[in-house]
Amino acid sequence: MSKDLIHTTIHIKGMTCANCAAGIQKHLKSKGLQKNTVSFTNSKASIYHSEKWSVQALIQEIEAIGFKASTEAIKQNDARIEYLFAICLLFTIPLFAHMFLAHDHFLQNPILQIILCLPVYIIGLLHFGKSAINSLKVGIPNMDVLIMMGATAAFAYSLTGTFLYWGTDEAHQFLFYETTATIITLVFLGNVLEHRSVKQTTSAIQELSAMQELLATRETEKGKMEKIPFKQIQKEDVLIVNSGDKIPTDGMIIEGAGVLDESMLTGESESVHKAQKDRVTGGTILVDGNLKIKAIKVGEETVLSQIIDMVKKAQNDKPNIQQLGDKASAVFVPVVLTIAALTFFVSYFGLNISTTDAIMRAIAVLVISCPCAMGLATPTAVMVGLGIAAKSGILVKGGSTLESFAQVKYIFFDKTGTLTTGNFKIQKINCDTENLKEVKELLYHLEQHSSHPIAKSIVKELENKTDRIKLNEIQEHKGKGIEGKWKKNHYFLGSYAIAQGLTEDSTHSLYLLKNNQLFATIDIEDEVKPNAQQSIQSIKLAELNPIMLSGDKKEKCVALAKNLQIQTVYSEQLPHQKLKIIANCKDKGATAMVGDGINDGPALAKADVGISLSSGTQIAINSAQIILLNGNDLNKISEALNISKHTLLTIKQNLFWAFSYNIIAIPIAAMGLLNPMWGALFMAFSDIVVIGNSLRLKKKIIH
Repeated sequence: MSKDLIHTTIHIKGMTCANCAAGIQKHLKSKGLQKNTVSFTNSKASIYHSEKWSVQALIQEIEAIGFKASTEAIKQNDARIEYLFAICLLFTIPLFAHMFLAHDHFLQNPILQIILCLPVYIIGLLHFGKSAINSLKVGIPNMDVLIMMGATAAFAYSLTGTFLYWGTDEAHQFLFYETTATIITLVFLGNVLEHRSVKQTTSAIQELSAMQELLATRETEKGKMEKIPFKQIQKEDVLIVNSGDKIPTDGMIIEGAGVLDESMLTGESESVHKAQKDRVTGGTILVDGNLKIKAIKVGEETVLSQIIDMVKKAQNDKPNIQQLGDKASAVFVPVVLTIAALTFFVSYFGLNISTTDAIMRAIAVLVISCPCAMGLATPTAVMVGLGIAAKSGILVKGGSTLESFAQVKYIFFDKTGTLTTGNFKIQKINCDTENLKEVKELLYHLEQHSSHPIAKSIVKELENKTDRIKLNEIQEHKGKGIEGKWKKNHYFLGSYAIAQGLTEDSTHSLYLLKNNQLFATIDIEDEVKPNAQQSIQSIKLAELNPIMLSGDKKEKCVALAKNLQIQTVYSEQLPHQKLKIIANCKDKGATAMVGDGINDGPALAKADVGISLSSGTQIAINSAQIILLNGNDLNKISEALNISKHTLLTIKQNLFWAFSYNIIAIPIAAMGLLNPMWGALFMAFSDIVVIGNSLRLKKKIIH
């Protein structure tokens, strides 16, 4: 994405189906806004635009084709649809009942039937008709075009029969007011159920957002307590959290200790103990204890806000498989209109079927057809899949990532901090005795400027154990090490790559050079993550090939690979070498890379799917498409894989249903084997089948 483009999210009201979203998207593209995605399920447009487009101009473009738009969330007012459905049902019931009553019953009166049908038809015309006209404006006719044509055809035919055969017994053969009313009422019923179901697909976002809807207790400068909402929390505020409370925002404990439930962040049920100077995350729960915390990050800066924003953006990302449904939806309505017209002409002129039956067949074709099922097949499944992943502590950056990860064949693992804990200890420092103090000082102060897990561990171990020194001209080299100057001497700390010409001993973890001469070697030991072996076995059972791809020493990599039963090992690899290995492997099948360091960033970006641990560097997190919030639990990789596979399977099932339904239902209606009212009922519930199948993901046990 170009850095010159600005990203704007617009909330939209008035979309009645997935084709409405496709129409808005097409209209925006016709105006030169090629990078835009419109989602019916979350009622938003995600638009990338240049500076020449103001937000107000974007809103005006959307409103110009009949929708309401705003940068603020718009209440969709689903209650209005339920209200309209209730009114239509009230008038439709007696109309429908007349079909089962005697010919002399008062409900058989044509004028009474017009009076009962007219309110329903007008409501349908105002609601579905407006949507139909909007869709025609942008050149992608939606389902409402079919509904209104079917309902209008039945209504107009009935009116014609009423006045042409007024006062005769034949008049009742031409009255289909109940068909008009029933079609509109059943479609409203379908909309009511659809809106309720769609809400459930976005429940993960709602649940995450609800965690921020709380009142925090703030301690004032005078020592008094006051209640404030989340949005009013400021940096440096001192907040009081008691047992059972949610942590209001990201902060640091300045007083007290407690046990916290961080399952909303990591997906793990096991509570953690935290005390003074420990960081806490907004939205987590203080199970036991009393804390006084200082707010460090507030508003959109908090981890929870960033998670919510990431999941929202991910929902707008379309998998490649959705293109099939989008293309079919775009041409669906014109095709159905053609089939309906052919049905009438073939029935009436070719098969000598009566005008009434020919019209009813054409109407049945119109109302049973459903392009929305194809439009909803992918986004509803993606939303549920992303929600399941987020609640399990797995952040997935888009529906396309779910699709890509489900197809991965090779998965590369970095070693340090990924397969191992990253909790390193200095096993031995090899140097002259008189230089030991100097070596420790250099280790501590050089590694302070690195984000590598080994560096962090060394700094933590040597903290408060060395004197302060001032280094100059510090520079980190990816995959090699870090250099700096002190007392006019040049020091370089790194892997064996920097000492190759000075020693043939490559068995040490770190090498320290002084003025380009070997000054000391350092041996570091690391431990394997407790669940690494189980995770590798799970990946093998899923028919993926685990591969170790590390910059560490060959001896260490081979030993660890043997322990974890990883067959393929690439050791002592620099960042550009990792890229080449992944590129070569991509020719054989889709790849994934799991890493956490700066030197893993390019490899994470190169692989089809990059997986970063939340404990990793910001570069690694930005380069990855999947982030494991509990970086110590590698089993989350298998869980993410299973969620991806189930989501992709559900998308395929939904698309199969959507296509099969229309392929079977339309010919049945064209052959006159289906009453238009039954057609409207089946059409109304076809979307529900798709959404219901997507919601089944929530109840599936992900093995």
